[in-house]
This record gives sequence, C-alpha cells and structure tokens, in this order.
Amino acid sequence: MVLAAKIEEYLEIPEGVQVEIDGLKVTVKGPKGSLEREFKTKEDVHLDKEDNKVKIWALFPRRRTKAMIGTIKAHIKNMITGVTKGYVYKLRIHYRHFPMNVSVEGDKVVIKNFLGEKSPRYAQILDGVKVTVKGKESIIVEGIDKEKVGQTAANIEQATTVKKKDPRVFVDGIYIVEKGVAE
Repeated sequence: MVLAAKIEEYLEIPEGVQVEIDGLKVTVKGPKGSLEREFKTKEDVHLDKEDNKVKIWALFPRRRTKAMIGTIKAHIKNMITGVTKGYVYKLRIHYRHFPMNVSVEGDKVVIKNFLGEKSPRYAQILDGVKVTVKGKESIIVEGIDKEKVGQTAANIEQATTVKKKDPRVFVDGIYIVEKGVAE
C-alpha cells in the first residue's frame, strides 16, 4: 500500500480575470463582475496562486480530501466561467386551458391564473440574477453565479408544481428546457 505524500491540482487563470486567495476565501473578478466564496471544509486543503494558475493541494490526502480538491477546483472553474461569460437558463411556460400571466415584480416572479386559481403564485429571484419574460411562452434567467441562476430557475419551476391532481392530465407549469453558458 503506497500513500501519495502530496496531491496537487492546477487551474489556469485566463486573461482579463483576477483571482485573489486569502486562506480558503477566493475572489474572482472579470469583465462581467465579481464573485466571492469561502470554502469551509474539515479536510486539510490549501489554496495558492502561482504565476497564472491556482494551485489546490493537500499533504497525505485520503479519499475525502481528494474529492474535496476536485470539488473546490470545479467551483473555482465555474466562478471563472461566470465572470467571463455568464450563465443562462431558459424556461418554457406551458398551459392547456387557463392562460398563465407571468411577470416580474421586484425580486419576485408573479404567476397569475395558474390552473384558474384566484390567488397568484410567487417565485423568489436571488440577488445578482436577471429574469426576463419573453412573450407568453418563455422565461430567461441570467447571471454570473451558477448556483444562484440555477436556484432561481428551480424556484420558478417549483412554484408551478401541480399537487393532488393527475400529472399526466394536468401538465400545466413552467419547465426548464435549456441551461448553459451565455455566449
């Protein structure tokens, strides 16, 4: 049984992006904005900035430590992609009989006349996320933080969950149809 004394992972920093590291706190600045995140972990993981790369390393890593290194690398990569390109989710408004009225009011998406209901339904929009309603058939959710964009899209989708009815018959709702990097 051979134990690796040290494991290192490197992540290239593209031009136009600044990365600042303070312990396990990472700040990424780019043309679209700035993101900050602190990685809280019980594992003994270290972050350094060398030349134009981020170095994520650990001494005498176990399986969990190796997994944490990969997770931190993926999060930093998503932060870099967010500040350079951004993220977009596209949702489709689908109804059969009662036409839904969807609008954005402040930090909430208001869904009126869902299945003929009298009271509107609401979905929370997280900070730094922009929601646009395109006509009567689609919604676009944009932002630089992948997690906030995804959570906002999920909030909108979950606001139109059909309960106590047959889901094969009552297919009304707002559904995520596409997600990816903004171009």
